[in-house]
Amino acid sequence: MSLPRFYPIFESADWVACALAVGVRMVQLRIKDTPEDALRTEITRARDLAQDAGAILVVNDHWRLAIELGCDWLHLGQEDLDEADLPAIRAAGLRLGLSTHDGAELDRALSVRPDYVALGPVWPTILKKMPWAPQGLDRVAEWKRRVGDVPLVAIGGLTPERGRAALDAGADVASAVTDITLNPDPEARMREWLQVTG
Repeated sequence: MSLPRFYPIFESADWVACALAVGVRMVQLRIKDTPEDALRTEITRARDLAQDAGAILVVNDHWRLAIELGCDWLHLGQEDLDEADLPAIRAAGLRLGLSTHDGAELDRALSVRPDYVALGPVWPTILKKMPWAPQGLDRVAEWKRRVGDVPLVAIGGLTPERGRAALDAGADVASAVTDITLNPDPEARMREWLQVTG
């Protein structure tokens, strides 16, 4: 499977709309600690925006809503994987991406035949406190050897320059969060990402 090489992650449908408007073709909606009605509204809007743009929307964590709302893609962390109903997710036709941070998590991820594997943090990240040290580019190359044809997403501390380096090291996709959301000109930054990863 071939995926777009730039994959930003956002916490609202407004951000999804902004990304799609500048040409992003794969985006994750990652919303935490939000009431279910508001979640449903955000996911529905983001789903419709992505469909209209011919883009991929990946819903983080909320697998029941992703099934209910007819979404196409789901991303789960290792903790989410403990609670998720994988047979129901597969029966609904959802494609699945999984987070990994060490060898045991990668083995576990590969055992459920994911549609992509994410490795992180490749560099130090300010998004959330991580118990794992930065993985580095050698780990990106090692992970790619291990996952084979499964697309590999590099995440954590990426900038456009680091994203290019991760792709050169073997990642198929580069992902970013705060490099865009904290940038004074997010649209220009996303255009830079698209140019670097294109």
